[in-house]
Amino acid sequence: MKIAYFDCFSGISGDMTLGALVDAGVPPDVLTTALASLKLDAEFSLRFEKAVKHGITGTRAIVEVHPAHTDTPHTHEHTHGHHHHDHGPSRHLSDIFKLLDDSGLDAEVRDTAKRVFDRLAEAEAKVHNTTKANVHLHEVSGIDSIVDIVGSVIGLAHLEVDAVYASPLSLGRGFVRCAHGLMPVPVPGTMELLQGIPIQQTDIPKELVTPTGAALITTLSQEFGVMPQMRLDRIGYGAGTRDLEQRPNLLRLCIGEKTSDNISQTTHQHAETDSIDIIETNVDDMSPEITGYVTTQLFANGALDVFLTPIFMKKGRPATQITVLCPTDHRDQLVELLLTETTTFGVRFSSADRIKLRREFVKVETQWGAIQAKCGYLNGTVIKTIPEYEDCKRLAEQHNIPLRQIYTEALNNLP
Repeated sequence: MKIAYFDCFSGISGDMTLGALVDAGVPPDVLTTALASLKLDAEFSLRFEKAVKHGITGTRAIVEVHPAHTDTPHTHEHTHGHHHHDHGPSRHLSDIFKLLDDSGLDAEVRDTAKRVFDRLAEAEAKVHNTTKANVHLHEVSGIDSIVDIVGSVIGLAHLEVDAVYASPLSLGRGFVRCAHGLMPVPVPGTMELLQGIPIQQTDIPKELVTPTGAALITTLSQEFGVMPQMRLDRIGYGAGTRDLEQRPNLLRLCIGEKTSDNISQTTHQHAETDSIDIIETNVDDMSPEITGYVTTQLFANGALDVFLTPIFMKKGRPATQITVLCPTDHRDQLVELLLTETTTFGVRFSSADRIKLRREFVKVETQWGAIQAKCGYLNGTVIKTIPEYEDCKRLAEQHNIPLRQIYTEALNNLP
C-alpha cells in the first residue's frame, strides 16, 4: 500500500502542501491541466520555483490571479501569517461545490475536495454561530486557496497514494489580521479544525498552520503520530513564503510503501502508533486518602493510566509525584481536576508518541467459568496473552479459591 507521510515540523499550509507534492515528483503540467477545468471567475496561473530554507532546498507554489480589468497579475503570498483575498466574491460552500461539479475533474478528486471544503465550512460556521450553508468562506474561498486545495488532492491522486499520515502539528503564536479583524494565532477556524488532533505550540510568533493547511491535513490524514513503517521511495519539501529564524519553513513529504502491510492482510499486522499527553504534579502536603480518591476520579474522567512515584522534594520532604497519561482532548479537564482536588499549585504537561501492540480479546474456558484474555500482536503474530485480572478476581471470589490458581489454568487453556 502506497502511503504519504506529512512531517509538519513547521506547520502546514495549502501552498506548502502543493509545493511538497511537486517536489516529490508530481509534474506541474498535470496540475495545471486538471485545474484548468475549474470555471473560476478570473484567470490564474500556477508556477513553481526552488527556495532554500536553512540550507534545505524545497519547492514553492505560487498562484497568480489575473483580474479581468488589468494585465497585471496579483501574486498571493499567504503562507504563515498572511491571510489573503483575491478581490473576487466571498464564496459560500454551495458556490465551491458548484465549481467542482461543473469541472472536468475525476469524481474521486471532486468528492475528496468537497470533503475538505465541507470540513472548513463546518468549522467556520461553528466559530461564527451560523450554518454551513450561510457561512462566508472569506479566507479560504479565494482562487489561490481553491487552487491549493484542489491541486493537492489532484497531486495525491496522481501519485496513487492509498493512505495519508501526518506528524503532530506545530503551531505558532501571536496575532494575524483577517477579514473579521485581528485574530489570535492559530485563528479560531483553524483551532476548530484541530480538535482531537495532536498539536504542539512553538515560540514562533507566526501563523504556522493556516486554515487551508489544517483543513487539508485533518481531512486527508487517517492517523497522526510517528512515521509508519515504510520503504521510502521519494521525499519532497514544500517551501513557505517566510524565512523563520528558529527552523526551516518547510513541509516534508515522504512517499513509500507501507512495509508492514506486506507481512499479513489480517487486521492484526503490526504495532500501532498514537500520541498522548503526560500530566505531572508533585504534592508533599496532602493526605494519602485524598490521593487515592483523586486517582479514582482521574480514571473516571478519561485518564488512560495514573501512577504514583515516591520522591523527595526541597528540605528533604517525602512527597508523591502524580503522573497521568491521557488523550489530548481530555487533558484540560484532568488538569482542572488536579488543580481543584489536590493541594498542588501547578501542573506540567507534555506530549509523547507511543508504540503499542495491536490487541484482541479472546475467551478462555476454565473449570470455574469463562474469562477474557488480552492478546498482543506484533507483525501479525501473538507475542503475549494476559488473562484479565477482573475476570480472574470475580471467579476467585465466587468460588473462594486462590486467584493465582485461576490465572495459571487460564494460561494453560489459551486457544
